[in-house]
Amino acid sequence: MVPAMPSSAVAAPSGPPRAPTTWVDVLRIVVLVLFHLGAVLGVIRFGWSWIAVAVCVGLYLVRMFAITGIYHRYFSHRTFRTNRFWQFVFAVAGCSAMQKGPLWWAAHHRHHHRTSDTPEDVHSPVQHGLWQSHFGWFLSSATGHADRTLMRDFQDYPELRWIDRWHLMIPLALAIGCFALGSGLRHAGVDTSGMQMLVWGFFVSTALLANGTYTINSLSHRFGCQRYDTGDTSRNNWLLALITLGEGWHNNHHRYPASTRQGFRWWEIDVTYYVLRAMSAVRIVHDLKPVPVAIVAEGSVRRRVAFVRPQARTSDAA
Repeated sequence: MVPAMPSSAVAAPSGPPRAPTTWVDVLRIVVLVLFHLGAVLGVIRFGWSWIAVAVCVGLYLVRMFAITGIYHRYFSHRTFRTNRFWQFVFAVAGCSAMQKGPLWWAAHHRHHHRTSDTPEDVHSPVQHGLWQSHFGWFLSSATGHADRTLMRDFQDYPELRWIDRWHLMIPLALAIGCFALGSGLRHAGVDTSGMQMLVWGFFVSTALLANGTYTINSLSHRFGCQRYDTGDTSRNNWLLALITLGEGWHNNHHRYPASTRQGFRWWEIDVTYYVLRAMSAVRIVHDLKPVPVAIVAEGSVRRRVAFVRPQARTSDAA
């Protein structure tokens, strides 16, 4: 059982000043802006088709699952098991989301749980503001290297280290694949094109995916309900749960991160968990970890309605 932090751990934000912005940070911000601008202008220039939009939605859903189910619930929290082959396949799928490699991602997330809403939590909206928690932390050169000592359980797999090192190659391959698919379909007489499929399948899908993922860092620590007193500002938000296939039940997750399921109640839709259950039925994954009955009961006894102003923990309370 993961104990909740005592309420006395809540305090006003304090901590060291943010690292100065470097030219690398500025360059990354420029790339981010151009990426989103390219998605918008690409739609205007190359239009849309049902097949392009379908590929966009499909790649959004597949890669969102790869982030929520694999990067998060598998690599970060080990809430289920799989074999080495599927571990590699899943890692490649997650990397295609353009959120770096699995070791880097999971190391930062494990650090987040250890330091949630303290000054050391690099994407706490309470400590560092909305922009920093949403995109700024990801773009900062200060977070370019993760603490790999937090990933000793996966660090010895050379294929995972390879993915981390060459993480940009996989999204690039996806972009090329989208263009090739669109060109091939157009040659076959389908109403689309290589550029249209590149815009929708890669640029639009990836931009939506990134913003959807990072709402959990930013908005799920500000808006929603707190069922559990976790000593931080994590909240359950049903709308974000729909967008992210179940990650919006964030307060549940912070109360018991070892569970494969984040929607603790039957009405809390958790698509990622449903997919993992289906995969377990065909033995792709196994040993899914349940929510302890005591944790569910605890949430029934104590519920605190949110949309209240969040407060932050000090580093001493971490």
